[in-house]
Amino acid sequence: MTTATAESVLRVEKGLADPEELAAITAVLLARAAAQPAETPRPHRNTAGWRRLERTPGFRAPHSWQG
Repeated sequence: MTTATAESVLRVEKGLADPEELAAITAVLLARAAAQPAETPRPHRNTAGWRRLERTPGFRAPHSWQG
């Protein structure tokens, strides 16, 4: 496993950042990432996510997005 250097992980687009400033922004980003809730599994659906063609109306407007 290789260790990443500060130059490869963070890049300062404008201005000059001291190592202390890079450490501070890294700490903030890691704290925010840790505070994000884990993805909850989606509930299982009992019905299909699509519609049967025989149950749709026969006419759709020309400007309809369903077309």
